[in-house]
This record gives sequence, structure tokens and C-alpha cells, in this order.
Amino acid sequence: MAGLTLAAEEPPTISAIVSADHPVNRLIPIQALGAGVDGHEKGECAQMFTDKNITEMLSAGLGPLTYRLRTELGGEAWHWNPHGTWSDPAHNCGYWTSDNSPGEPINVSYGYRLPRRGNTIDQANDDGYSRIGDGDPNSFWKSNPYLDAHFTGELEDAHPQWVVIDLGTPKPINAIKIHWGMPYASQYRVEYWPGGDPMHLQPDDDDDWHPFANGNIDDAHGGSELVRLSERPRSVQFVRIVMSRSSHIAPAASDDIRDSLGFSINEIDLGKTGKDGRFHDYVRHAPDRHRQTIVYTSSTDPWHRAEDIDYNTEQPGLDFILRSKLTNNLPVLVPAGVLYDTPENAVAEIQYLRSRNYSLEGIELGEEPDGQWASPEDYGALYTGVARRLAELKSALKIGGPSLQNFEDELLTWPDPSGNRSWMNRFLAYIRTARVPFDFFSFEFYPYDNVCADPAPQLLKTPKRLGAMINSLRKNGVPAEIPWLMTEYGYSVFGARAEVDIEGALFNADAVGAFLSLGGAKPYLYGYEPNYLQDELKCSWGNLMMLQLRPGSDELNRLSMYYAAQLLTKEWMQPVNKQHEVFPVTIGEAKNGARGVMRPTITAYAVRRPDNQWALLLINKNPKRAAQVDVQFKIRGIQQPVSFEGRVETIQFSRAQYAWRDNGPNGHPIRSLPPAHSVRESSSLYEVPPYSLTVLRGQIRD
Repeated sequence: MAGLTLAAEEPPTISAIVSADHPVNRLIPIQALGAGVDGHEKGECAQMFTDKNITEMLSAGLGPLTYRLRTELGGEAWHWNPHGTWSDPAHNCGYWTSDNSPGEPINVSYGYRLPRRGNTIDQANDDGYSRIGDGDPNSFWKSNPYLDAHFTGELEDAHPQWVVIDLGTPKPINAIKIHWGMPYASQYRVEYWPGGDPMHLQPDDDDDWHPFANGNIDDAHGGSELVRLSERPRSVQFVRIVMSRSSHIAPAASDDIRDSLGFSINEIDLGKTGKDGRFHDYVRHAPDRHRQTIVYTSSTDPWHRAEDIDYNTEQPGLDFILRSKLTNNLPVLVPAGVLYDTPENAVAEIQYLRSRNYSLEGIELGEEPDGQWASPEDYGALYTGVARRLAELKSALKIGGPSLQNFEDELLTWPDPSGNRSWMNRFLAYIRTARVPFDFFSFEFYPYDNVCADPAPQLLKTPKRLGAMINSLRKNGVPAEIPWLMTEYGYSVFGARAEVDIEGALFNADAVGAFLSLGGAKPYLYGYEPNYLQDELKCSWGNLMMLQLRPGSDELNRLSMYYAAQLLTKEWMQPVNKQHEVFPVTIGEAKNGARGVMRPTITAYAVRRPDNQWALLLINKNPKRAAQVDVQFKIRGIQQPVSFEGRVETIQFSRAQYAWRDNGPNGHPIRSLPPAHSVRESSSLYEVPPYSLTVLRGQIRD
């Protein structure tokens, strides 16, 4: 691997200097080092959450719990309680509100597919499709009615809704035919994107949407409308329809005002009109995610039917989780559906949980709105609608979000009229104007999409990547005085060998250490539940999990992430209900002439524990070379740095304790041992093996 070859066999000596004067963070680890539980596929919750498995999960030592909402990622409405009411009970359809009165405990719950769905792609099972391009003249997409002025109280055009069509490759375009539903757009415009991918912006992207010459329509009347966008075809891949004024006409026989709010489209044809007047459509129309042209939409109406239940995605029941030992008798961070749900259903959920007297850390509104192409203002409006309703409950519960997806450098969106492209800055401005609570900030950290690549060079970037995210968020206005929660973290959103081999342990320890050193309040491990291997990108079998289910057996394999969690919760930190202090550590250049050793191969994180011991977590991310670390503590008033005194306990986890056999879906650890413990007399030099976690624990003279 480039940059990691040593010129000498002798391990290089690298300095680690702890600035022991001023802590950068304070925390109680049993209240801060947490984990998440999520929705899964059909039947998996029963396999995962057995009493025996829960006992094994708890043995990792993690404390608080966050409940993740997979249905929100799948573009589905969440029936958190299977009992409830429809807005149209005679036909078992409409807008759903789960029952808020305590009854039989809820052990499992389900999402419901949305028949007015707009997005081709979703972030969960990705097995749905857009109704705009499904070829069915009777189906339709409709925007979320809760973004209409009727609910927001804003001007009618404050939340324009949009549809983006991705033709896959540039095509000659000069005409569009929109088959409007009810309500239709009476005012809209059609635009094209001149550059790369507008749905996944990069920091160096400075393009914006450009209008077609004849793309502004100010007095439309619905129906099937053919618009000649320009005289000559323009070669474009991405086309956007922006709708700013609604007809507010509901379909016939509707008596629900929500049916008249927003915009509805049955189908879109996009292509070229020749001199002969014939229209050539480049859109592939099919009720299939893989065959239809990709469509993105700004929002989706949460209207659905009883028949839309999705048994392939199940959430563990709220009662099942909140009554289980998994909570460790600590407050739980719970979600409320926002993007594909109603304020009434969210309020009913919190009323239900309060009636059960569950201890709640807070309510996270929605999940990954940025990754689902919601504009910051639209998410802000939906957040505000729920937050205001929750405020009526006169509860002291904290409200926050938005559980941002991982991003690089800065989270960007299309510029607003002032040119502001910062998603988070604009969301914060919206809710600040709305004067609603924002009691905590949450985000996710999954930095590596390329799971087919060698993980070693990627692991070196972890602290810098996380630091860049946090610095960007601070720059964009996220308040420093509220808790920052890393509500999910893992090597990648895709399953990979790096997650089940020793790299998974190195990444998780590095992510937690870096997050706490940067002032973060609570990191929540993703992959708490036992699971099976998968090969999402067809190059690497793995999964985000600390425990591996064995087919046909109730025994579990302990994976590297499990031992990393134990090392953090039971060795680096003290598992007591007392405050720990985190101190910064500076890693110096390699000594003794060892060329090619980069400082990022070693990272270190220091805590002072309630038992008056100092614990230094050392991570060696060089897969082939050991290193000697010269540990010093710099204390104000003492001219020379000091070292550990007396006996020093060393706890190490490396390939000597863990080895993975890569065998496709049958991969498993062939060596799975807990970290090795040893005690030695103090010294300034400590050897760390290749690819290893080491905790040094002892006292210093101060």
C-alpha cells in the first residue's frame, strides 16, 4: 500500500502527547455510548431479538438506545400501532392515525407503501417505483398536502414542488407532455440541468437549473398538456418541472381537503417533436424500479390503503423494545414519521408512549430528509407542523433531528434566490423563523461507499472525514450548545468484509474517539442486532453487525465490532455512572529514521476516569507494521512532560485475537478471542501491533 512501506524492520517510534490540562469533552459513558435498533425484513425481528441474543447484545456494554425508522427510508407510512383509524373508514383508506390508547403490547409494526409515490428510488429495500412513470394512466403521484399554505400558513408559492426526470444519458429534448391529475398546477416552469448529477451535488458543482425558452407556463388548465419547450432540441439528461401554484381542485367525490392541496401528475412524456409534428418520448414507462426512467420528487402524499401493507419491512414493536432489557433502564431516543406520515399520527405516538410512562431521551423527527431529496424548507415545514402539535402536549420532551445522511465537505442543495446552497443553514433559518424547538442535532456517519476497495487507505481518513463534517456543520450554524448525536455510525451503508473483519473494530473505535474528541454528546452504534452476511455491491460479503447469526443454530459468532465495543465501554472507559473527561492527543512524526510512515496510521484518544486512572486508546491502522508509541502527558506548571507511573495495564485486540475466513455467504471468524490483558512496569514506549486496538491504563504524577 502506497506510503506505508518501512525502510527498516525496526518498528518506528511515534510520539503521543496528551494535553492533560483542559478536557475537550465530559461524559458519563454508560449514558453516552449507545446503539440503535432498526427495522428489518420479514421475520428477522423474531430471529434477532430472542432473550439469549438480547443478553449477548447487552454484554457489549453499550448503554442508551435509539430506535431507527426504516419505513421512513422506504417511503412508507408507519402504522406504529396496528390499531387505529382511517380518514375514510368506509373504504379502509386515506390518512392513518394509530390508536393512542394503551392496549395489547405492540410487538411488531409495519410500513405501508404509498400508491401516490413519486420517487423511483428509496433508501430501504428499494423495491418500489414512481407512479409518474409506471405507464398506468389511472395511477398518479401527488405532493404532500401538509406543505400547502392551508397547513403552513405561508404564501402559496413558499413551497414549490418539483419533479426531476433522469433520462440516463443526454437526449435531444424540445417538448414535454404532462398528464395532470387533480389538483393540477396552474403555474409551473420546465428547466434543464447543464452539468453533471444535480441529485448528488459535490462541493465543486456550481451549476443551477436553466429555463427552457418556452418553459414558463402561467395559466395552465390541467388535462394532457403538450408544451413545445424550444424550437431546436437541446441535449440534456435532467429535466425539472417546478410547480408553484395549485388549482386546488380535488378529484370528483372527494370530501377530504387534503385531496385538493398540492399537485398531482398521472404520467410524463419527455422528448422531441419533429417537423412532422410527431412526438418521440424518451421516458421508459414501467411499474418497475429497474425498468422505468428514474424519477425524483420533492415530496409524496402519505395517503394509502389497507392493502398497501408491506410485510417485507417490519419494525420491532415499540412496546417490545421499550419494555425490553435493551433499554438498560435509560431514556430511549424515538422517531416520529414526518416525510411520509401525518402530524396526527406522530402526536398519537407520543401520547401513547407517555401513557405507558416510558422514559424518552427525545423525539427525532423524520430520518435522512437530505438523502430523500427533501428541500430544507420543505423538511422545515413538516418538522414545524409536527413540533407545534407536540408542543400542545405540554411535555418537556426534547425535539430534534434531522438525522442527516453522511456527506463530504458540506451538505449542499440547489441554491435559493440569494444563492445559499447550504442545506443545514437554510433548515435552521426556517425553524428559527418558525420559533419551534430544536433541542438536539442528529446525523449519521458512513464515510466509505467504495467497499470493493482496499479498506486500509480509507481507514486512515476516518478522523479527518468526521472532523470535516462537524466543522462544516458548525460553519453552517448548528448550535454548539445543544447535544450533537451521531445516531448511526459504521464503515459503510453497504455490507462489506471490512465490517466483519478486524477493520470494523478499528473503524468503530476511531469514529467514537474522534467524535467525542470533537465535542459530540452521544454516538450510537449501528449493527447492534445479530444478522447475516450480504453482498450488496457484488464484491464483498459482510454486514454492519457485531454478532453473526448462524443458520440452524441459536449460537452467535462474536465479531470484531463486538470486541471493539467492549474495549471502549469496559476498558478504555469505566462502566460506572460517573463523569469521564476526554483530552486531546497530538501524534508526532515517526522517529528513528523510519521513512514512509504517515502519522495518520496511529490515532490516539485519552480519558481521565473516575478511578483516577488515565486511559489511552491507541489505534494502529497500518495492516503490516507495528509501531512503538512514546506516551507523554503535558501538564501545566510542569516543565517536562511526564509518563505513566507504576504499573500500566495493557489491553490489546489485534489479529492475534481475531481472524476472518472469507467464504462468501458462509464467511465466519476462525479466531474470535477477547482482547489480551497484560501488566507491566511503566515506560514511555509501548508497542502496538499492526491493525490493532490498544488501551494503556495507569496513573501519572501531576
